[in-house]
Amino acid sequence: MENRGLRHHRERRREALREEIATLVEGELEDPRIGLVTVNEVQLAPDGKVARVYVQVDGDENEVAESMQGLEASIGYIKHQLVTNLGLRHSPELVFMLDRSQLYRSRIDELLTRIKKRKR
Repeated sequence: MENRGLRHHRERRREALREEIATLVEGELEDPRIGLVTVNEVQLAPDGKVARVYVQVDGDENEVAESMQGLEASIGYIKHQLVTNLGLRHSPELVFMLDRSQLYRSRIDELLTRIKKRKR
């Protein structure tokens, strides 16, 4: 069983990382490849050394690929800013992951609507 204080500390750190990364991605990154990107969630490894950053990118597949390349190229800058702005000793390794949950949600809603129409 995990210590409750440690769990809350990890949750606060995860939320602080999400907010800071979202601020950096939406406002400070000047890479022209990065389009409209929204940071949805950050999952922090139990040891705190790796952070998976789930992002949603608006646009077609080409724009999504370019935005992801721009984010990957900006990892060094983002890590430096996290250390500076959050006062961290070490920044976690950042792994940007494309969040497709919105697509799955809309597909599930569509299927549920079809089922309801068939039952009528």
